[in-house]
Amino acid sequence: MDTAGEIRIDTAHRELLDQVLDKWSLSVLNELCERPSRFNELRRAIPAVTQKSLTATLRRLERNGVIERMVIDTRPIAIEYRITPLGKTLRQPVDVLLAWAAEHMPSIHRARAAYDAREDTAELA
Repeated sequence: MDTAGEIRIDTAHRELLDQVLDKWSLSVLNELCERPSRFNELRRAIPAVTQKSLTATLRRLERNGVIERMVIDTRPIAIEYRITPLGKTLRQPVDVLLAWAAEHMPSIHRARAAYDAREDTAELA
């Protein structure tokens, strides 16, 4: 934080936000906030994600302490992923961002359309 109480986004903050708020991480966190899941359950719940992307996402989230990987002693051995207490703290700020996006989407669509129209006009000139 600086002297005015504002948080400065440095490289470490940006990297962390990129890793826990990326396209697949939000979907995985949403699923794991509801209940622990095995890999294939997550694949079924998020059908657009590839196996490679889901594996990378789970590893990133685990490395950052947001989820944990549990080995379940069954035959055959199973792996289950669950949200950690740290990961649960992400729920409220993510919900706030999603609510902001939902509230302001019409304004964003209008801004995009106006920008695209200006760009199209500039290309014709």
